[in-house]
Amino acid sequence: MGEKQRKLLVLYASQTGNALDAAERIGREAERRGCAASIVSTDEFDASSIPHEEAVVFVVSTTGQGDPPDSFKGFWRFLLQRNLGKYWLQRVRFAVFGLGDSGYQKYNFVAKKLDKRLSDLGATTIIEKGLGDDQHPSGYEGTLDPWMLSLWSTLYQINPKYFPKGPDVMIPQDEMIDLPKYRIVYHKRETLEPKLLAESDIIQRARGMSPGKLSKDTSKPDCFLKMTRNEVLTKAGSTKDVRHFEFQFSSSTIGYEVGDVVEILPSQNPSAIDAFIERCDLDPGSFITVRRSETENSDKEVITEVPIKLKTFVELTMDVTSASPRRYFFEVMSFYATAEHEKERLQYFASPEGRDDLYNYNQKERRSVLEVLEDFPSVQVPFEWLVQLVPPLKPRAFSISSSPLAHPAQVHLTVSIVSWITPYKRTRKGLCSSWLASLTPEQEINIPVWFHKGSLPAPPESLPLILVGPGTGCAPFRGFIAERAVQAQSSPIAPVMFFFGCRNKDTDFLYRDLWESHAREGGMLSEEKGGGFYTAFSRDQPKKVYVQHKMREMSKKVWDLLCDGAAVYVAGSSTQMPSDVMSALEEIVSEETGGSKEIASRWLKALEKAGRYHVEAWS
Repeated sequence: MGEKQRKLLVLYASQTGNALDAAERIGREAERRGCAASIVSTDEFDASSIPHEEAVVFVVSTTGQGDPPDSFKGFWRFLLQRNLGKYWLQRVRFAVFGLGDSGYQKYNFVAKKLDKRLSDLGATTIIEKGLGDDQHPSGYEGTLDPWMLSLWSTLYQINPKYFPKGPDVMIPQDEMIDLPKYRIVYHKRETLEPKLLAESDIIQRARGMSPGKLSKDTSKPDCFLKMTRNEVLTKAGSTKDVRHFEFQFSSSTIGYEVGDVVEILPSQNPSAIDAFIERCDLDPGSFITVRRSETENSDKEVITEVPIKLKTFVELTMDVTSASPRRYFFEVMSFYATAEHEKERLQYFASPEGRDDLYNYNQKERRSVLEVLEDFPSVQVPFEWLVQLVPPLKPRAFSISSSPLAHPAQVHLTVSIVSWITPYKRTRKGLCSSWLASLTPEQEINIPVWFHKGSLPAPPESLPLILVGPGTGCAPFRGFIAERAVQAQSSPIAPVMFFFGCRNKDTDFLYRDLWESHAREGGMLSEEKGGGFYTAFSRDQPKKVYVQHKMREMSKKVWDLLCDGAAVYVAGSSTQMPSDVMSALEEIVSEETGGSKEIASRWLKALEKAGRYHVEAWS
């Protein structure tokens, strides 16, 4: 009897969907070469069974601050167990592909640590780890393409049984090689029981059916908020539009702490939804359920049996107006193009040669699915494929800028309204922030939200604080300081130093009156309370001044507060700022102690380990 056919396991850990996309691509390419592949998220895989796999490809992303995706944390804890020993994976061959951004200090940190740990446990690398970089002209695919070719040829050398069709396979251009992973079941209206469903049940049903679920997240919103205030914080002449939003709970009230994060599911432009439905020739009023195809593991039946209106499903789960589709979308489109010139262009976009041009047309321009479909009018993609390939509509996360103690039954947010000009001079807007900016309290719209712990734990009142929050990074600290002000009425509180920065004092100084009143006598940031308020206005003088420069000026005071047991909290939206702040602290520590940079760096690492150094950064 011949050897059984080889199989490839692809394990992925994804935060935003890119690693999932890369994992599916690796799986597809393996199957096209005749090798069966299963693609599983690390939080749905039993880590103790890895020793029984013979070939595993790991695809893991690293978030900005070097953190692993949530779905990787349990898996990683398992791998770190001391008792596993250095022969645990001696029969396993593996390869790691990482997705990261070289603009950050801890570039592809998770992939690098995983690669080393697997080797330490006795596993053998198939090929050197691949590191995908957001900064590459064609994103992570710039590294993934050559890395995959090397993976296939090396696996084939190890054992030709992996690829009965050989390591280099040419795809016939005109036949559809893959089947969609989902099927849509249409239901007759009269068979539906007329149930009056709560809004949260509808959202739960739609999002529970959506392929876009990255982890075992809950589809049902924690509650709904209603906007009570929408105020512009920046002044005329600012390059930014930053808003202060206030909300009240419109259903049940959810308890939260300062430093927590709220996720908001935005509404899409109704006319764009109608245009998409018309362009794809769909019936908006039909009732559907979405199921996994028989080809997929049918034990993982996704769905509850209750159908949902097609238009509602599109509105709540498919991002047709703001996110760019993946490369695979163009490949699938090419099979359904009936005009020859469109077919050729789509095939070119989906090929390795067309990769950079696709990147410039698609991601760089942030083309939406609707725009792409309108650019290729001869293409009619079946709804099954659209459900699988249109980017999922994702909730957007914001740092909460209120304190439940100071602002009972309210939630405040400080949001920069995102808009930018693409290389082809098209204005693009952030979906969620521009939607929030367009709302008024009078509309009384119910906004679905989820509450989460962020990476800034609520500090006890006895803990001295050094806060660094330029721009909208000040949001969580508005909550911190408001909370301290309430606590101060009944008990002594520890000192707070706050470093704030923005471009211009006159136009961008967010919450100026609030900070300045706290910096005056007896306030939370006053000198006599042992604290202080320090501002850096980067563009108000010829030489740019940032928060880290102000920290160095206050070197002795920062060091004294650290010696008193202070915790450092850093928040903001810049790539570079958290590492600049870290460097400034290294300089302060080595200067004040007379020790070397290395000793200072070790000291700060220990501070981090002790839970006294927290960073929340957003892109």
